[in-house]
Parts: sequence; structure tokens; C-alpha cells
Amino acid sequence: MTLTPVPRIAVIVVAAGSGTRLRGGAPKAFVGLDTRSILHRSLLGVFAGPLAQVVVVVPEGYEGDALTDARDAAGAAADLVTVVTGGATRQASVAAGVAALWADVDIVLVHDAARALTPPEVFERVVAAVEAGAAAVIPTVPVVDTIKRVDAAGRVVAGVDRSELAAAQTPQGFRRAVLEAALAEATADHTDDAAVVAAAGHTVLTVAGDAAAFKITTAPDLERARAIVQAASAVSPDPTPVARGPRVGIGTDVHGFGGAGTLWLAGLEWPGEQALSGHSDGDAVAHAIVDALLAAAGLGDIGTHFGTDRPEFAGAHAEAFLVHTLGLLREAGWSVGNVSVQVQANRPRFAARRVEAERALSAALGGAAVSVSATTTDGLGFTGRTEGVAAFATALVVPA
Repeated sequence: MTLTPVPRIAVIVVAAGSGTRLRGGAPKAFVGLDTRSILHRSLLGVFAGPLAQVVVVVPEGYEGDALTDARDAAGAAADLVTVVTGGATRQASVAAGVAALWADVDIVLVHDAARALTPPEVFERVVAAVEAGAAAVIPTVPVVDTIKRVDAAGRVVAGVDRSELAAAQTPQGFRRAVLEAALAEATADHTDDAAVVAAAGHTVLTVAGDAAAFKITTAPDLERARAIVQAASAVSPDPTPVARGPRVGIGTDVHGFGGAGTLWLAGLEWPGEQALSGHSDGDAVAHAIVDALLAAAGLGDIGTHFGTDRPEFAGAHAEAFLVHTLGLLREAGWSVGNVSVQVQANRPRFAARRVEAERALSAALGGAAVSVSATTTDGLGFTGRTEGVAAFATALVVPA
């Protein structure tokens, strides 16, 4: 077996955060991004950069998952991977990573796993700057928004000159001796590694970052990253790529009666009918369509984008769901071909309002053709007992 040469560079990938704001059901780095985790996608970028020892710092109990992701991302360079357990703070986790560095390493990069789409070129720029003599280097991007200073009451106090501002990213690069000494001397917990080194009296230089290196912190950030990955994966690396053709998805949804207020179904309000129960308005027809469209585009499912952790969709009607889904598809390079949905329910009676429902759903999807049919189950099952509504949708998406 041929061993990978021992590198002078190490990348500490910090993946020990809980991901409270993301609410993905697991520590942030282990939430799904494409077919694998955020961590796996981040490590693909790390291993595409300069040759380095890669130390992955993870929460207790996730060491095995991290090792599997890291070895898969590393391929033939799997012998460069080390996995360690993180601490209670980011600073403690970085210190745990530093403690695992090999003796030959003299340049250390610290990278957030949550910046999963960071291009390899950013790693190369940081390493080059440290090799040129800098003690500490961070990638930054300009601040483009107008910034205001506000007081505790929310009143604007003054504007801030954004020409002097920059948004810091990772990987942040250091001379090993500088980072080790700064961590050992630190008397306060800092928000990033450059701040620890700056507090020890060292100058921190900057290199150009990249817009793709945004941090996945919230559910909308994750949606954005998934859309970018999906769009990129649709482009074949083959010199004679196969054309990106139409794709079909299937979606289903079920809601029981028992909600508060009026029934909303197929984008319409049904006065006098019992409401369906759900986080939003319980519109099983709209939700089945959303699932079918997301499935066709390879963008996950309705729980991924409209979970109970999204308060803006509490009580929302079909239009909000469909318009948001249409935006996700467009960002990923898809448009809606047509949608067919069947409703199974004893109530409400659809026949008189079928065309109206089709028009409402079509309008929310930017004019795409939507057909709605309805049936009963001859008294069988929960819909036959008038306990709720089921919907089954098939959607066609085509390249935009």
C-alpha cells in the first residue's frame, strides 16, 4: 500500500456544534445536505484543496459517523484523517483539534464544517498567505448591506461606514506555534480563532473569500445550499453530457378533521365545512403537490422546507406553500411542467368547485397546468369514515 506523503499543513474541521438554530434533528454537521451530510460535503472541499492532515472535531457519540464521512470524502488519502471529540465551546473544540496535530505540521487552517460549499481556491489563498510570512490570515467578503447602529429600544443611532467592514469566513490560517500559544494564553472565549490570535497581539491579514462559503445556520440557509448542490449536480462532468430532461415526482399527504376555523383545501376556503388539523391550514392537496414537486426536482420533501420549526408557515394557506416551492425549483434550475392531484374524501364535494381549485393552484404555481380530480373510497378506511382527507399528486418538472 502506498502511503500519502506527510503534509506540513493541517485543516481542523470544526463540526462539534449542536445546530440549535437549524433544528435538523441532529448536530448541524450531520444534517443531510445532498445524499450525505453537511460534514461530508464540507470535507469534499477540504480534500480538493492543498494536501493536509485533516482533523475532524465532532460531538461525543458522532465519532464513528464522522470517520465514515471523512474516509469516503478522502478516498485514497484516508490515512490523513483524524477524528477527535470536541469540547463545550468552539475554542475548546479547536484546542482539541490542535492537540491531535502531527509533529510535522507547521501551518494550521481552522474551518467550519457549516461552510460546506467553500471552494478549494479559498484554502489555497489562505495557505499561500501564511507561507508568505503572515502569522494569521482570514478570508473575507465585503459587507454589501447598509449597516446601522441601533440602541436597545430599536432606534437607529447612526450609520456605519461599511467601507471599513468585512464579513469573516473560514478557513482561517495560522502558524502552528502562534495558534497554540494563543489558545494556551487565552483568558476569554472568542467567537472565532482569529480573535484569539489577535488578542495575543498578532496581526491578522485578509485574503479574498467567496460568496459560496456562506455558513449554514438556519433552515433557509440549508435550503439555499441544497438548491446550489442540486443545480451543480445536474451538470455532468462528461465531455459529452447527457441532456437534462424532464423529471417526475410523486407526493402524498393526509390530514384529519378537527382543526380550528374554516376548512381550506386545494387553495380554497370551504365555509361551513369542518377544518383539517395541521401546523398550517392542513391543506392536504397543496401539501401533496409540494411533495411531488420537491421529489421531482430532488430537493427533499415538505418536512425539509416547511417543518414545524418554521413559524412563518404556521396557519399558512396553499399559496404560501406553492409560491415558496416554486422559488426553490427556480433557484435549482427547474420549472413546473404540469401537476395532477387526486383527492380522496367524503367531504367537501369537489365537483362544483373543481375548476376554481385548479385555477387557484395554477396561479400559485406561476400559471403551470394543474388538474384536480376527486373520489371516495366507498366507505372504506379513514376517508370513507369521514375522518379526514387524503391527496395523491404527480408532478412533472422540466429544465428552466
